[in-house]
Amino acid sequence: MKTVSVLVFFFLILLMAEARSRNQTGCDQFTCGGLDFKFPFFSTTMLPRCGLFKMKCSENSSEIQLVENGEWYNVKSVSQANTITITDPRLSQSLETRTCSDLSSFSIPESPWLKLATLYKCNNSSRKDGFYYANCRGGSSLYYKSEDGHDVSGCSVIKTPESWVVRKNTNQSDVNATFSLHIDVPGHCLTCHNRGGECKMIQNKYRCVGATTETQKNYIKLGLGIIGPCVLIVGIGIWLHKYGKTNRKKKLFKRNGGLLLQQQLASREGYIDKTIIFSSKELKKATECFSINRVLGHGGQGTVYKGILSDGRIVAVKKSTVVDEDKLEEFINEVVILSQINHRNIVNILGCCLETEVPILVYEFISNGNLFELLHRECDDQILATWEVRLRIAIDIAGALSYLHSAAASPIYHRDIKSTNIMLDENYRAIVSDFGTSRSITIDHTHLTTLVSGTVGYVDPEYFQSSQFTDKSDVYSFGVVLVELITGEKPVSFLRPQENRTLATYFNLAMKENRLSDIIDHRIKDDGKLEQLMSVAKLAKMCLNRKGKKRPNMREVWVQLERICPSHRDLQANVLSTVANDKEGEAAKVSTRIDTVNIDVTTFTSTSQYNANTALSSDAESLFPRQTW
Repeated sequence: MKTVSVLVFFFLILLMAEARSRNQTGCDQFTCGGLDFKFPFFSTTMLPRCGLFKMKCSENSSEIQLVENGEWYNVKSVSQANTITITDPRLSQSLETRTCSDLSSFSIPESPWLKLATLYKCNNSSRKDGFYYANCRGGSSLYYKSEDGHDVSGCSVIKTPESWVVRKNTNQSDVNATFSLHIDVPGHCLTCHNRGGECKMIQNKYRCVGATTETQKNYIKLGLGIIGPCVLIVGIGIWLHKYGKTNRKKKLFKRNGGLLLQQQLASREGYIDKTIIFSSKELKKATECFSINRVLGHGGQGTVYKGILSDGRIVAVKKSTVVDEDKLEEFINEVVILSQINHRNIVNILGCCLETEVPILVYEFISNGNLFELLHRECDDQILATWEVRLRIAIDIAGALSYLHSAAASPIYHRDIKSTNIMLDENYRAIVSDFGTSRSITIDHTHLTTLVSGTVGYVDPEYFQSSQFTDKSDVYSFGVVLVELITGEKPVSFLRPQENRTLATYFNLAMKENRLSDIIDHRIKDDGKLEQLMSVAKLAKMCLNRKGKKRPNMREVWVQLERICPSHRDLQANVLSTVANDKEGEAAKVSTRIDTVNIDVTTFTSTSQYNANTALSSDAESLFPRQTW
């Protein structure tokens, strides 16, 4: 684009130069008092460079000024040979006396462009050799100089038109108030004018000022001849590029299921305005062309960026790296289903973009980062220093998963539950995020599942044996998160012995050896809630059973956690108090929303089965890490 801009710039410069040249050389022919004039004449409405003699025009008459700021003469006619017939109104009456005194105050101003005759008015009536003469009334003689020579002493000089001829050897002259003047314009002055210059007499020499040389004109023509077609070709190329880009976006939109999504959204009244189909241009602007400075986090399937929409909303934009084209229809189905989820503890999907190679998802932005960061970062953070806050987070997660498994329009398996996918809002309430909806999905008769690879330390061991993911697989992953909340340990640690590197085996061994108190996070160990900790630990052990059928379902887990915790209102008040204290007296943003989720009591026993290619990641890095902006 920079090259195109430079070419266009130079092309415009050449056009301006050519236009200037044309304007300078093309001073138009004009009509003045019914007569047609061209160079060397110009009207008072034209620029001085357009001619040598200024014309003043009216409807029925025209006047000429022979020198700048001189007298005005009436113009009678003009010929193609630059001969002009004019009348001096001041002289017309005085010439009736035909005395030499009538010419005493008359003389045509000298101009390098006019051919004039020189008359001498002498008191001496004697004849002068080499002169034509005529006697005037009053005894003086009027001499006409016929040859170049020195001025005659004692005589006054009068510059007259050549038509004022003193006839040889007579006492007559052709002096008249109406006379003809021949304008003699040198050829190089005409050339100067044609090149846009102004011909001037400077120090008795003709000078051409401001003209475009022939070489310059040739360069302009050459430049226009070369750059003109180049700009035309580039312009066509740009148009073809934009057309191809627009056409490609339409094809990608159609290929990525855009038409299907529009149909499904239109058929579900009430959700059309909620889920927006964004354009790629909007999201590029929102993320500053997916700038590295806007990256919130990376994952195995893509990158998440912080975006600011045109209406000021802050969003999380997930740009995936790969997509299974055979599963795009299922992807659209999941977007539609997730767009209908309206749960306090599940991240809202705001829309998607289908004009790109892989679909882009837009989520609400959660301000306080993820659970993994707050739980494992090495800093004196008091937010998770109480068991009550951690228990509230566990209940929020369990409630969200219970809703997805048994209360959503179609059962949804998250399949990537981990602490990095648990976001915390301004009041440190848990928000379950990253459903992998930018990846391919599978639909069976009863369940909608999302095909993800999972993360080491969280993946159901039964999944490796059967390659089948069930609702109990989410239960296992949730059990690992529960143990993280209890112990403060990472899901995988190379600081532990090899046989206990995964948190699940480490925890199960401690429970088997009745050493729970040894592995409880020191930050909550003295919180006085050992009975609750023991109850939650037993529940976590049930969730981590290697046999899926022996694990409780998420509804049962959620109900059990609700029984363990105190009342919602008291617990929420304690949580908000902790947040306020951590902010050192600053007013906390208090949310009084206590969501009541109506759960369908029907137990879903059927499970979905599918084949998956497992690609495990060795870390637990979040797709939504906390970021300071």
